Amino acid sequence: MAKNCPNCNLAGADLKGVDLITANLAGANLAGADLSRANLRRANLAGANLAGAILVNANLLEANLANCNMSNADLSGASLIKANLTGAMTEGVRLEGAQLDGVVGLGRQR
Repeated sequence: MAKNCPNCNLAGADLKGVDLITANLAGANLAGADLSRANLRRANLAGANLAGAILVNANLLEANLANCNMSNADLSGASLIKANLTGAMTEGVRLEGAQLDGVVGLGRQR
């Protein structure tokens, strides 16, 4: 998969274990996509739609998730260390066992 895919439509895609380190997915539609165990370290997901996405055990270390829709997404066991969630919609998001050290903006639902 291309690492430069802003505004692309990947809704419902099977992206389990994909390597997207430093990918530009700003504004992408990833609603309902399965990104379990995906490596999204330092990826730009600003403004992306991750509603209902599965990100179980995903690596989102230092990822930019500002202003994205994460409603009802499953981030159980995910690493969100130093991720930017400023302005993100987080209603119903699952974070059981997620690593949240240094996260910016979590808890400020839009």
